[in-house]
Amino acid sequence: MRKTWIITGIGIALGAVAGWFYWSQWGCTEGCAITGHPLNSTLYGGLMGGLLVNTFKQEAKGKEVREEKEVSGANGEEVKR
Repeated sequence: MRKTWIITGIGIALGAVAGWFYWSQWGCTEGCAITGHPLNSTLYGGLMGGLLVNTFKQEAKGKEVREEKEVSGANGEEVKR
């Protein structure tokens, strides 16, 4: 559990740095909601970095794989795939 938080924190930090870097290189000066201000760009980058890292989260090894069941017909029989 602690490893997940550390990896997520690293993703947030890298995303925040990337957001700030984007603002400093290509951000607009007025009229842009995200890239118009360095704080907005940094927070948005941190959010995206955290979400990106969490999309690759693996399931813990050793968990039982549950068989999927499907209900077929009106009589409610369960059919295993």
